[in-house]
Amino acid sequence: MTPLLRRSLSLIVTVWFATTLAFIGLRLLPGDAITSQLRQVGVGSAAIEERRAQQGLDDPILIQYLRYMGNLVRGQLGYSLLSGEPISEMVIRDLRPTVVLSLSSLLIGSGLGIALGVSSGLAQHTSFFSRTIVNLALSTPVYWTGTLAIFTFTAQLGLLPSAGAGRLSQLVLPVAVLSFHTAGPIARVVATHIADMKSADFVRTARGKGLKERTILFHHILRTGLLPVVSVIALQAGFLFSGTVIVETLFVRPGIGRLLLNATIQQDYPIVQGVVVLSAIVYATMNMIADVLHRLLDPRIRI
Repeated sequence: MTPLLRRSLSLIVTVWFATTLAFIGLRLLPGDAITSQLRQVGVGSAAIEERRAQQGLDDPILIQYLRYMGNLVRGQLGYSLLSGEPISEMVIRDLRPTVVLSLSSLLIGSGLGIALGVSSGLAQHTSFFSRTIVNLALSTPVYWTGTLAIFTFTAQLGLLPSAGAGRLSQLVLPVAVLSFHTAGPIARVVATHIADMKSADFVRTARGKGLKERTILFHHILRTGLLPVVSVIALQAGFLFSGTVIVETLFVRPGIGRLLLNATIQQDYPIVQGVVVLSAIVYATMNMIADVLHRLLDPRIRI
């Protein structure tokens, strides 16, 4: 089996497993969107059961599962239980703000994480400052950092807006919060590997050959120490998706995160399933790309 085929099968299995877990878990919860909404307006039990039967919600779970997976194979994510709107249209509509927020945070957070990791692993005079920032990024929750950013830059200083989307100024605070937390794991991995590389045999051999420290730093320590960054950046895709749920809610931004949160509160589980499928595809694809890049960058893996 070729590596590409093996990774493709792994992607399919990952998406299927995540979708199955979400399907079963959501149906183990009591109630659904139709029941909760109709009861709030005083509709009787007979009318509720009739509406659920129209949606196929009274069928056995196995029948519902097979029907859902069959539709999923055909590219159909289903329809909202409340509005009846196709879930694919809802996801596409809210996807762009989340993609802009996630990619911006990933790019800035990766650059910041690499810089902090290199500083922690190499520069003695700035290592304490860098390690402090990394520890804060790893230990503080996203909602606390976001609340502090709103209090400082919006409520106290009045420099940046804390809600909405569409303008660059409305993107600054959410990106800053997510970038800060994205940088923490990247910096920690970079610093650890660079510290290990400094005492590696091939580095001592390079010094024994009389190579300049600058050459050793860029061609030996950094080149090898930064290889794990590819895998860590791919793993941050999962963090960014979970982080956008909090950040988009905290900063009142449209996006997949708020769509998922609202659907969960309203028990509109077809939407939740659609978002889970999307996130599983993105996460598995990012990891597959990271594996390919890692093989291209590290000749030891190819061998």
